[in-house]
Amino acid sequence: MKRYSALVRVGLLIMLQLRMGTIVNFLGNIIYIIIIYNLWKSIFLSSGSDVVNGMTFADTMVYLVLASALFYAMEGYLVWRTHHDILSGQIILDLIKPVGYMSYQYFSLIGDIIFNFVTTFIPTFIIVCFLSNFAIPLGLNLLFFLLSVVLAVGIHFCIDFFVGTICLYTQSVWGVNIMKEVVVLLLSGAVIPINFFPEPLKSIVMYLPFQAIYNAPLQQLINAGLPAAERLSMLATQLLWVAVLFVLSRVFWRKSVKIITVNGG
Repeated sequence: MKRYSALVRVGLLIMLQLRMGTIVNFLGNIIYIIIIYNLWKSIFLSSGSDVVNGMTFADTMVYLVLASALFYAMEGYLVWRTHHDILSGQIILDLIKPVGYMSYQYFSLIGDIIFNFVTTFIPTFIIVCFLSNFAIPLGLNLLFFLLSVVLAVGIHFCIDFFVGTICLYTQSVWGVNIMKEVVVLLLSGAVIPINFFPEPLKSIVMYLPFQAIYNAPLQQLINAGLPAAERLSMLATQLLWVAVLFVLSRVFWRKSVKIITVNGG
């Protein structure tokens, strides 16, 4: 574990050196929140009702603001890192390290995610609690939320690693990554709460892994009336997706690594 903890520590130190990036992300998040506030305010005004699909405007804003903060906290740009490593030839040096490439990438990202979570999500969560007059419960749900976030990070990592591996075949990952971002953000509930999806689509989305990245942790956090059995069921579903996606991404990587072509380095 010493080598893995060293990778996490290095990731934290690198993020501490990139303070301007943290400030830019924070400002970008504020701008995004302002945009969605005005957008959803217009949606609720045009609906003529205080409750739409079981959510008030305040509920919707709490959900979307926290989803935005969680997105920035979990975004490690793994696909772009893998793309850069392949094109620059750095991947050859990574492959001969005494750590598997997948493990190396995962633990390198953990430091980034911890830093982003502390500097982005936690301040946003505190502000939301004050502005909503502590509408979010502060109890055992926080523990379930943290466990859910850990599993969500695993799901998000496996999806990104799978997409990054595609670069071995295409030598370019821009289009594939943009498509992945759109699909994940839409079907995870990060852009539009899943409660607003039409019923057939909503049922389908709940069987996909994407909702387990943002929707599941947020439901654990903000849904005070969620029974313990349902909370455990959501965690079990996330754990299942972690296992399935880990196997798929690892098998795909082992098959794809045999065709590595280095253009630089």
